[in-house]
Amino acid sequence: MTADRPPFRDPQLPLAKRVDDLLGRLTPAERIAMLHQFAPAVDRLGVAAFRTGQEALHGVAWMGPATVFPQAVGLGATWNDDLVRRVGEAVGNEARAMRARDDRVGLNVWAPTVNLLRNPLWGRGEEGYSEDPALTSAIAVAYTRGLRGDHPTYWRTAPVLKHWLAHNNETDRDTTSASVRPRVLHEYDLRAFRPAVEAGAVAGVMPAYNLVNGRPNHLSPHLRDHLRTWTDRELLVCSDAGAPSNLVDSEHYFATHEEATAAALRAGVDSFTDHGTDSTTTVARLRGALDRGLIDETDIDTAVRRQLHVRFSLGEFDPDLDPYAATTAFDTDEHRALAQEAAEQAVVLLTNDGTLPLDAAARPRVAVVGHLADACKLDWYSGTLIHRSTPLDGLRERFGAENVTHAEGTDRVRLRCAAGYLRVPDSEAPTGTRGAEGSLDPALLTGRTDLPPLHPDAHGTELALTDWGDGVLTLRAPDGRHLSVADDGLVRASADQPGGWVVQETFRLEPHADGHLLKHIGTGGYVSVAADGAKVAAHADQAEVFTVVTTERGADAVARAAAGADVVIVVAGNDPHINGRETEDRTTLALPAAQDRLWRAAHAANPRTVLVLVSSYPYAVPDAATELPALLWTAHGGQAAGTALARVLAGDVSPAGRLPQTWYATDDDLPGLLDYDIIGSRQTYLYFDGTPLFPFGHGLSYASYAYADATAERHDGTRTIRVAFTVTNTGPVAADEVAQLYVRAVAPSVPRPLRELVGHRRVHLAPGEARRLEFDVPVPALGFWDVAHGRWTVEPGAYTFLAGASSTDIRLTATVTVDGPARAPRPVLDRPLAAADYDEEHLTELADRTKVRGDCVTPAAPGRAGGLLFRDCDFATGASAAALEVSGTGTVTLTLGDGTALASVDVAAPGGPYDYTTLTTPVDVRGVRDVRVGLTGTVRLASLTFTR
Repeated sequence: MTADRPPFRDPQLPLAKRVDDLLGRLTPAERIAMLHQFAPAVDRLGVAAFRTGQEALHGVAWMGPATVFPQAVGLGATWNDDLVRRVGEAVGNEARAMRARDDRVGLNVWAPTVNLLRNPLWGRGEEGYSEDPALTSAIAVAYTRGLRGDHPTYWRTAPVLKHWLAHNNETDRDTTSASVRPRVLHEYDLRAFRPAVEAGAVAGVMPAYNLVNGRPNHLSPHLRDHLRTWTDRELLVCSDAGAPSNLVDSEHYFATHEEATAAALRAGVDSFTDHGTDSTTTVARLRGALDRGLIDETDIDTAVRRQLHVRFSLGEFDPDLDPYAATTAFDTDEHRALAQEAAEQAVVLLTNDGTLPLDAAARPRVAVVGHLADACKLDWYSGTLIHRSTPLDGLRERFGAENVTHAEGTDRVRLRCAAGYLRVPDSEAPTGTRGAEGSLDPALLTGRTDLPPLHPDAHGTELALTDWGDGVLTLRAPDGRHLSVADDGLVRASADQPGGWVVQETFRLEPHADGHLLKHIGTGGYVSVAADGAKVAAHADQAEVFTVVTTERGADAVARAAAGADVVIVVAGNDPHINGRETEDRTTLALPAAQDRLWRAAHAANPRTVLVLVSSYPYAVPDAATELPALLWTAHGGQAAGTALARVLAGDVSPAGRLPQTWYATDDDLPGLLDYDIIGSRQTYLYFDGTPLFPFGHGLSYASYAYADATAERHDGTRTIRVAFTVTNTGPVAADEVAQLYVRAVAPSVPRPLRELVGHRRVHLAPGEARRLEFDVPVPALGFWDVAHGRWTVEPGAYTFLAGASSTDIRLTATVTVDGPARAPRPVLDRPLAAADYDEEHLTELADRTKVRGDCVTPAAPGRAGGLLFRDCDFATGASAAALEVSGTGTVTLTLGDGTALASVDVAAPGGPYDYTTLTTPVDVRGVRDVRVGLTGTVRLASLTFTR
């Protein structure tokens, strides 16, 4: 190569050679600088600045106007891999088109989120696809393939999967630890990530904020032991924002940031997202770690090499060859149509007595009521709307504006204080949309200060008070602006919607004397009234006492509208920034009481009342499911949500969305939010043995379907079982059916799922049309993680395949027998018995064996005894001693399954929790026996070694 065209610029060379050439030209300082999220340019080499991380969960987010598709959980509800792939293509194309005019837009996209929705109270459930690993991975493969593109060399965008690993709580998310036993790890959490990586559509992953088994996810040994073994491609691991600092500041896992940064780098974190755009702190920590010998230049080079692989794949160094470089597809007709199609396919019909579809030709009088009737809500990971369709918009368009009436159902109030009533002053300041200009970090956006604050006068302003549940309120002025608090503490009607990293538009009324204090939730202060206007005071003793004067109750307005209509559509649900979002878990499955009252008021006035739940998550609404003629759910559907909903209600489209997670009937059906053991606590449709309100996979249609002729055959010479059946549309309309295939082990030796999804297909069928569907199920998909032998195992025996319309609506079954050697008992004399490899546990938790790798078991509460059960331990002709690898203080007891005591060992290990000692005790046991281990105190048990 010539001096002006070094080898890294030569597209004819292998990628690895090009990367190594560029890496070799970088100075040590330049290499270190590349490890921050905002890597600076290297002008002397013509290398541009680069940043990891562009949010693109259901459209390009944070960077201003873009096409907004349904929330991720709504995409999951489509059960349509092809559709989601097309959505991924559109999002990737818009990222390219937007970058062409704004280089702040990145091509390393942080999407999708593949955390499984094991608990519906998780605040970020809207970001995931499903509670099931097979459905989640299928949708993730589709979306990432769309984002990546299909060129063999160049990538449209470089997707990063979030959030590695086992992350389902916002409560204390940076300090809580998920106890994830090996079976749950291998059978559940890892399976959500692996297929997309193996499909070659993923550039990397982002570790989660939380800890798993006592170790921060940013130090996860599974990055090396599992993730990087799934592909030959270099994968880029990007930290979550601020997480590297958390290793010291909140988690106290290390004493210094140099130690923490070094440990994260060695564990596999390649790009540090910390301190915003300012890389100086991260660079200083890396240099300090290098100076102290905690890392070496090879560690740095490894991480830089991974980033460069991504940059070369994105065509950065071959702009003339990059097939996506000239992409201009942005807000196209195709993208608008796709957004509507996705919104239509995400609608789930939960119940229907025949009221739906509505007969548009009869021109019914429709009342559309409720808090979300005229709303098109966005979430934290949305772009800014270019187009907007609310349910009210859609129904007016479809049924005629003259036939549609509306009542929001919010209370109309005035707030009286000592000086009068609060008034929203008139202002000629322009209205604006939060985030319309785009921001690299929207958490830094502040409220408006160009508007006058509220002042009291004799009349005041009538405000719309919306109760979102748990006492959380928003207040909105007649012009649509919400009361909000900016950095100066003044209260203004300034926000188009509630939003922001810390929501500044929510309040709480607290009873006080003969009135109420108005608490601003975002700051924790109370509203006072002074000469310069309403403002937030720090303490309650400085607060104004308000009297809430209700001028109209929302339920009364809803009842009036309902009484004058032929049919009522109540639109209820959540605002994605309130009571369940990133940083905030939900407290209940119940629909907020104010919205519950609205559907009851509407139904009392008009029995033809349909409830539409528009929400990021499931609700427990047993009364509505029983009493109302029809019930629907859709996630927040993006820019075309209203049009899509109206078309479904009118029968232009037959609903075919299916629930991607179980809808439970009551909070009592749920385990604790921090209980990650889906097997032991019987979570998700896989293990839940109660009666759900609506099961996983449920969804009705305006058509009906017959299933027939199921077969299941093992292919000779292959590890595949072909299952086939015929689905026929027996209804009067063309519609989609989502055929679902599950499997269950007939007589397993360990607890196995009640049924487990192994295939799905969304098909469009005309009336009378039949289609033969075939599914090739790999035999390993029938297996489980055998803790007795530390491997994936397919147990010989009978397996029943179940085909139907949901996880409980099974229409056909077919059984096959898998041959093979019987599962052997635990070989406890051949290798140590890892404490984490238990079959059952009671009141214990998994912890970190060391700060680098390995697990141990300890009592969940030091004051209560915990226990482990190990089944079918093979002691052969006999064991005479047991060696316990332990730390801490307390007692370890060994007992056989029949209650026979084997040993009791007092533990008083010197040092800290990672300072293990080996204690040996005599035992006398032979044959195949169950063994119980009791733990007390602060004991950490890593392993037991039995010897003859």
